[in-house]
Amino acid sequence: MKPVPMSTPDTREWFDRIDAGELTVPRCTACESFFLYPRSCCPRCGARSVELVPAAGDGVLLSFVINHRAPAGFEAPYALGVVRLAEGPNLTASIRTDRPESLEVDAAVRVAFEERGERRVVCFEVAG
Repeated sequence: MKPVPMSTPDTREWFDRIDAGELTVPRCTACESFFLYPRSCCPRCGARSVELVPAAGDGVLLSFVINHRAPAGFEAPYALGVVRLAEGPNLTASIRTDRPESLEVDAAVRVAFEERGERRVVCFEVAG
């Protein structure tokens, strides 16, 4: 079985919303900057007024790698990518595709979710 991330007190609500099929992005209510990963204080200004806001779910593929040797639970080949979300922060996740060799940098992607047992994880699919 594929691994699932473990939550911490700072990330629990974020992962719970992913389990519910909702991608959110932490935002500082003091300086209004978006950031990832979730934490209790803003990495930009240090304020402790952070809220989770719904993400648009759209992004751009900044970089990716195609893995041809899969660890336990994965099937090769599969792609991992760095996605810049519409809100600004970058998120590393699997890129679901039947043709990983056709992926291109700057491709538009859309959030998707993969069920792993009782949890879900964020992944992306090429848009359109």
